[in-house]
Formats: sequence, C-alpha cells, structure tokens
Amino acid sequence: MDMRESLQMAFKTLMANRMRSTLTMLGIIIGNASVIAMVGIGEGAQRFVNDELETLGPNVLFVIPGNRQTRELGGLDAPRTLVLSDAEAIASQVPSVAGVAPEYSTRSLVNVGNRNTNTSVVGTTEDFLLVRSFEMSQGRFFSDLDIRRRGQVAVMGATLAERLFDQQSPVGQQIRVDGVSLEVIGVMAAKGSNLGLDYDDAVLTPLTTMASRLVGQRRSPYGIEVSYIAVSARNRESMQTAQFQITNLLRLRHNIRGEDDFFINSQDTLLNIAGTITGALTLLLAAIAGISLVVGGIGIMNIMLVSVRERTQEIGLRKAIGASQQDVLLQFLIEAIILSVAGGVIGTMLGAGGIFLVGIFSPFSPSLSVGAVVMAVSVSGGIGLFFGVVPARQAAKLDPIVALRSA
Repeated sequence: MDMRESLQMAFKTLMANRMRSTLTMLGIIIGNASVIAMVGIGEGAQRFVNDELETLGPNVLFVIPGNRQTRELGGLDAPRTLVLSDAEAIASQVPSVAGVAPEYSTRSLVNVGNRNTNTSVVGTTEDFLLVRSFEMSQGRFFSDLDIRRRGQVAVMGATLAERLFDQQSPVGQQIRVDGVSLEVIGVMAAKGSNLGLDYDDAVLTPLTTMASRLVGQRRSPYGIEVSYIAVSARNRESMQTAQFQITNLLRLRHNIRGEDDFFINSQDTLLNIAGTITGALTLLLAAIAGISLVVGGIGIMNIMLVSVRERTQEIGLRKAIGASQQDVLLQFLIEAIILSVAGGVIGTMLGAGGIFLVGIFSPFSPSLSVGAVVMAVSVSGGIGLFFGVVPARQAAKLDPIVALRSA
C-alpha cells in the first residue's frame, strides 16, 4: 500500500468517527491556543510596559533618596536625603547633563467654584518639560522668575482641566489648592500616566511655592526636600558619565564616606527590569500552557489504543489479505499525525482570535508571534507522532488469526 492509499484510508476512518476524532483533538486544540495566546499577550504586555517607560523622557536618570535597602523596608517613611540645592548643584556642575527637574508630589483638594477633586499636586522647576518630554497645549509653563518669586501660579494636566472647566479655557482662571488660590497659566498636552503618577490629572506648581504655601515649610537643615530628581543626559552615550559624575557630586555634598544615601536609576535599568519580569511571566505562562499539549498527546495515545482494540477485526482482516506490519503501522501513525496537525491548526486559529479580542478589550497591543505558531504546531505534530507510535506498533504486531478469532 502506498502513501496515498494510507492517507485516504486514514481520512475515511477519522471522518467515520467524527465525534471521537474531535474529542481526541481537544487537548491539542486547547494546548496550541493557550501557548499562542499567552505568548502573544505576554509580548503585548512587554510592549505596553516599554511604551510606558519610554514616556518618562529620553535619556532620563532618576536620583532617588535613600539606598535600595531602606526603600525595600515596608511601612517606613521614605528617607528624605535630597533637597532642591542638590538639583541646582547637578544642573550647574555636571557638564553631561542637559536638564534637571526635582519633584515633590502630594495629594490635595483642588476647588474650582463648586467643583472639587482630590488629585496629585506636583512641585517642580522650569526644566520639567525638557526632562520629561511634555508639551503645552495652552498658555505657558512657569519660569525661573515664578520659582524665585514663589509665584502663585499653576499648570494643569489635560484631563483635570477638562473635568473642572468643561469646554472653557482654564488659562487665567483661579483654582484653590488646599485653600490657597493659584492662577492657571497653562495646560499641558495629554500624555498618559507613568510610574503610577498621572500628570494628565495633576496640578503642577513651582517647587518653592509648594514648599512655602501648600505643604508648609518642608525644609531639612539643608533646604527644600524633594521626592526625587529627574535628570536628562545630553545623549544616550553620556548617560553613564552623567551617572558617575552625579554620584561623585552628591557624595561630596553629603559628605558620604560609607554607603550612599541615594541611588540612581536609569531608563535603561527600568526597561531591563521590566523586560526581565515580563519575559519571565511570558515564559511561565507558555510553559503552563505547554503542559496541556503533553496532556493532549497522552489523550491521543489513549484514544488510539482504544481504537486499536475496537478495530482488531479490521486489522486481522487486512493482514489476512496481505497487508504488511509496515502498512498497519503507517496507517495508525498517519491517523495520529493528522489528529495532531488538525488540532494544531484549529488551536492556532483560536489563539489568534483570543489575541484579537484581548487587543480590543485591553490596553495591550498583543500580536501573533510567528515563532510561537511554528513552535506550537511543530510540537503538537511531534507529540502526535511520539504518542502514536505505541498504539501503531501494538496494531502492527497483532497476529491475523488471533485478531480474527478475538473479534
């Protein structure tokens, strides 16, 4: 019997038992769909996180108060070891730096007429737009003069401005933050949130105004405290140089002889951490989904073994009229491979459909990974071949006389 006849016979046999064939493929279908969907969604989540981190600004370094160990201690207040004068020193003494934007953030009650909301209020300096890559949609950002005069001015995020002023322009209007009146001088273009802070839904004011009028004199003996300092290096090649120079400068300013009382995170560091975490999660989910592929293969073997027992008479008759062991072996192997490949194709289509639905109903942008499709279909075909060998060999070794008697 040639390959063509074996294929025709295998298709006829499987089509004659459609329900059993469908149930046999179910494990492979679920396994393939799970692997492809998990890999696609994982890659989409990784792109989402990377895009969020890219919005932090180009070539950005974050100088954060306290060392990593103290930051990891839960329940304790964050250490306050950075002040405004540290940021001013970095801006004036580190040549590889293009801009410096210290920030202090808190949540306050913001009133406009009879409307009020509790939202983020951020104190910063005039370099904020440059360092964090924001743009203005209306008005202007506050200037160095506003900072030195502790001007009662504010810039609003796009979402907050729309919520409090509807379709009216807030520029030139007054808002009250914790009872302090501020003039709105501009509105930033929408950009979305990052690092847990949504600047589109925030009020920005000069850092000196925030320290002296909104949160009280939060001054250490060395000046106005800040939550962290965002620093923009001149280019990507100078980021390591900037990190080295900032570290040396702050160690001198803080008279540090032992462990630093600050640490510096770069955008690349955050991207690497996020990539490692999302990559590990994707691999974990794909591995869990892959287990169902193995389970599906075992299901094929079980169903094929049952099929051999049910078709003992047919096998005996075929061998009695001249079919060789190789013909019987080939037929059962072909049936197992057809089930696996068909299950793989259907599972791929279901996985692609799942990715499409997740893309519609979530902020992720998952995509169909060609590598995952090739791997899943190849593995499912291999599993069908592997688990089909045992029942095929069992069928091929049947004695025709014994098979006909036992029927």
